Amino acid sequence: MSVFTKIITGEIPSYKVAENDDFIAFLDINPNAKGHTLVVPKKEENKIFEMSRVEYQKLMDFSYTVAKALEKAVPCKRIGMSVIGLEVPHVHVHLVPLNDMEDIQFSQKVTLSSEEFKALAQRIAAKF
Repeated sequence: MSVFTKIITGEIPSYKVAENDDFIAFLDINPNAKGHTLVVPKKEENKIFEMSRVEYQKLMDFSYTVAKALEKAVPCKRIGMSVIGLEVPHVHVHLVPLNDMEDIQFSQKVTLSSEEFKALAQRIAAKF
């Protein structure tokens, strides 16, 4: 069972910003930039291109909706998207508010308090 499955089942807490029957979006607890959000299918699958085309399209559609809300909630030049999948063997899309190229570099991180995470998750969720 992946760490994301544990978040989906509520075993591990998260700063959730959106959810439907098939997907969940929550703030990355080790973010590259303020608002860095992960979009995760509830069905555990290791590789994005092993998903069916239908499920892949649903993931992209949900990611689009989350990105639009994120862009309204977090001041930035644009929202970047990355799918890497090496750190957790469960498909996930990174949505990162970008102001500089460094914001999408996965070696750079920002630090937020629990209160900042909660307020940010609420602000993004309110934009749906």
